[in-house]
Amino acid sequence: MISIDRFEEILGELAEELPAEFYTGLNGGILIEDRHPLHPADRNGDLYIMGEYRNDPSTGRCIVLYYGSFRRVFRHLDEDELRTEMRKVLRHEFRHHVEGRAGVRDLEEWDAEQIRAYRARKDAE
Repeated sequence: MISIDRFEEILGELAEELPAEFYTGLNGGILIEDRHPLHPADRNGDLYIMGEYRNDPSTGRCIVLYYGSFRRVFRHLDEDELRTEMRKVLRHEFRHHVEGRAGVRDLEEWDAEQIRAYRARKDAE
């Protein structure tokens, strides 16, 4: 697994791929936290939060990627494969930001469906 410094470098490169318009209203920018939070719906210690979009009245809007979660979930990937996963998560969180500003909740609904499917799988085990 790459270092947190290299993770930050790659994230910077991935952020540059996105149009400047996507950043409108993202006053907190893109952050990295060295944590590995589990989703509240977790059943087996295997449903890590990889990133999140935060919209907080006191701290503003930002995107967070959790280096610790990537380290746990994707430790077996090489750097190119990890970059692909980072890109997916970053764009997912940007979509939350863009949809939120537009008053659209499609991705939130998709996320909720993914959690329902996860719970159904775990309940069936």
